[in-house]
Amino acid sequence: MTSRAVLFDLDGTLADTAPDLAAAVNRMRAEQGHEPLPIERLRPFASAGARGLVHAAFGIKPDDAEYPALREAFLEFYGEKVCERTRLFAGMAELLRELKLRGLRWGIVTNKATRFTERIISKLGLKPDCVVCGDTTPHLKPHPAPLLHAAKELGLAPQSCFYLGDDLRDMQAARAAGMQPVAVEWGYHHPENGGPGTWQATAVIAHPLDLVRHL
Repeated sequence: MTSRAVLFDLDGTLADTAPDLAAAVNRMRAEQGHEPLPIERLRPFASAGARGLVHAAFGIKPDDAEYPALREAFLEFYGEKVCERTRLFAGMAELLRELKLRGLRWGIVTNKATRFTERIISKLGLKPDCVVCGDTTPHLKPHPAPLLHAAKELGLAPQSCFYLGDDLRDMQAARAAGMQPVAVEWGYHHPENGGPGTWQATAVIAHPLDLVRHL
């Protein structure tokens, strides 16, 4: 494999955002008189954002009548404290430095809204070469449009880009875009999606620096 750029999913791949996401949904539970849920129970749903966390906390699905109000409350609470305990995953800062040393560009392609993504990037002091959010294109992953948009911004053929993700949707989007899908073993794997080894990825890595041998 060869690459001229590396693109990352945000939640569960580049950064551990679960603590702040869990805090928002547990604040909702507290206001309704419920006990908080442990982060270990909520973490597998973090990649699905409001949809996943509202379901995990209240058993409510997007087609239920109660969902829109719960979603708005979740987004409001999350927006108030979007990057208090969010951190890069161990080894990620070192990988980003290695990419810079090798002259490779990197970017973020996430389904998270721009208003949250930009604040996280700023708070973590990141300087990606491109950022594509859930409201950048008309489609969300697993549709390839966000990844193709990123390749266009970088002026690169999709085939010359790796895409790292912790979810089956990430691998589906990468394959559909013609990129090289790399599944990560850390992150927020939901049991219903199977394990990273079942996602037909070009590579599966256990630590961010494991990517180096594929560059």
